[in-house]
Amino acid sequence: MDNKKLEELFLTVQKPGRYCGGEQGSVVKDKEKVDVRFAFCFPDTYEVGMSHLGMKILYSQFNEREDIWCERVFAPWNDFAQVMRENDIPLFALESRDPVKDFDFVGFTLQYEMSYTNVLSMLDLAGIPLRSKDRKELSPLVVAGGPCVCNAEPLADFIDLFFLGEGEEVDLEVIDLYKECKNNGDSKEEFLKKASQIEGVYVPSLYEVKYDGQEIKSITPKDNAPATVKKRIIKDMDKSFYPKEFVVPYIEIVHDRAVQEIYRGCIRGCRFCQAGFIYRPVREKSAEVISKQAKDLCDFTGYDEISLSSLSTSDYTRLEPLLEKLLDWTDKDKVSLSLPSLRIDNFSPELLKKINHIRKSGLTFAPEAGTQRLRDVINKNITEKEILDTCRVAFMGGHTSVKLYFMIGLPTETDEDIVGIAQLAQKIVDMYYSMDERPKGRSVDVGVSVSTFVPKAFTPFQFEPQITREEILRRQSLLRSAITTKKISLSWHDSATSFLEGVFARGDRRLSDVIETAYKMGCVFDGWSECFDLDKWLCAFEKCNINPEDYSERKFSYDEILPWEHLDYAVTKKFFIAQNKLAKQETTTPNCRISCAGCGANCYGEGVCFEKC
Repeated sequence: MDNKKLEELFLTVQKPGRYCGGEQGSVVKDKEKVDVRFAFCFPDTYEVGMSHLGMKILYSQFNEREDIWCERVFAPWNDFAQVMRENDIPLFALESRDPVKDFDFVGFTLQYEMSYTNVLSMLDLAGIPLRSKDRKELSPLVVAGGPCVCNAEPLADFIDLFFLGEGEEVDLEVIDLYKECKNNGDSKEEFLKKASQIEGVYVPSLYEVKYDGQEIKSITPKDNAPATVKKRIIKDMDKSFYPKEFVVPYIEIVHDRAVQEIYRGCIRGCRFCQAGFIYRPVREKSAEVISKQAKDLCDFTGYDEISLSSLSTSDYTRLEPLLEKLLDWTDKDKVSLSLPSLRIDNFSPELLKKINHIRKSGLTFAPEAGTQRLRDVINKNITEKEILDTCRVAFMGGHTSVKLYFMIGLPTETDEDIVGIAQLAQKIVDMYYSMDERPKGRSVDVGVSVSTFVPKAFTPFQFEPQITREEILRRQSLLRSAITTKKISLSWHDSATSFLEGVFARGDRRLSDVIETAYKMGCVFDGWSECFDLDKWLCAFEKCNINPEDYSERKFSYDEILPWEHLDYAVTKKFFIAQNKLAKQETTTPNCRISCAGCGANCYGEGVCFEKC
């Protein structure tokens, strides 16, 4: 179809800017002069995908090489997907508008379990067979990376190879191997065998999984594939690639601002938090590099806001000197700074002054649990006094709104812990009105946002069951009844999506059949409430003779083989077991800078923690 006709069809759907391309910063090359074409696929809408930092980094890095052309592909919303099918338009890349099936690589980033049917939808729209075994030719190769790859098994039948860990190096190594194999006339099978020898590459077809009832009996590599696949780690963040340019969208996206990564990893060890473990070890960028990269981005894009990205911004060891360095030019250029992910236990009046100078807005903190007992179980390592003192500092600084994140369904949680959320929020309200220094004539707003605990791979709570859907609703109702003032607002996540997320977070490759069945029944955009249909999913499980509760609600034993047992994300199973036992004893572990717990990630070098690791 010619571009003129295609553009006419864009105008028949909502937000045509999702599909037209041509934005400032997008890269267009002569396809006859490149050796490898890479379709970077984000299995969600343009607005969500264009906000993702990892895509921005790899898009720019790939395109810096003359022999690679990387283009962007996003999941078409339902209205345009229907138009595409009615007009025989295959899924295309934004830069060239060429069909995705003509590319060498079709690469997905897996950020969220609820996007899995979108992966199949995009392959289907592209005219690419869904199952890896049905794709016989060397190209297109369907590959995937991202945090969900730490348990890649539910998508194992659809993906040719997975990238474990950080992609800046391993992705290019695989592309170079592909070029070599293509020139040699190697088959897809020969390429995959060779690729499996690269650290950080997992080829699921080279592993045979046997089952014994609900449990896995064995995971056996074949064709010389490694018994354990190790994730890739970028060691020097100052020298790692970072783009000087972002593609600037035509339409508003979820995070419409420049983003500057300041470090990777986390020192905290919250026992429910997957990101805190799979991104270890901790590696910081220098303040000088951060400031220069942030200035380059703002100069190119014209953004007047930049967000400092990390798992816990206030744990960056040189935060105040960094802010001083940034303020040297952001004040002059009228660029505001956003500091997400602030910790309660290191939120100082001095930091508040810096934040207020940058931009006064609502502050967000994450106590996670309403009682000290449960905060100790999850290793949050903050006290009620610290929570109240932090809110007091914020109120004295002129803030009247705070948002607090909690979870329900955490291991060992009781009704007392649920009511404790409401009681803690009420104490903050009462404290505000007891202060002489509070902003006069202004009321306080305490927002309580509650998500449901989902047991995740590579955490101390990977062994724990999720509470039932009925119990999620009961606990949500209990919390709502415990809040008695309009000064506290309450929101929570949908129980049905939390349940399904729990199924896939600990699922094995038997779930591939369920995902395909659900997709063929019409399940797409499952992370969007207006599209999600639990009844269809339950029907898909029934058709495949699989009980979803066997994954979400079953307690995994310490000695059973986990679906992700053959994947190595640096932190050891031995450590997770030890932390799980400490949780049941309501015993905390200090953060990594106070004392190394020997998790296996070797954050501070062999001379410091290798003995424990």
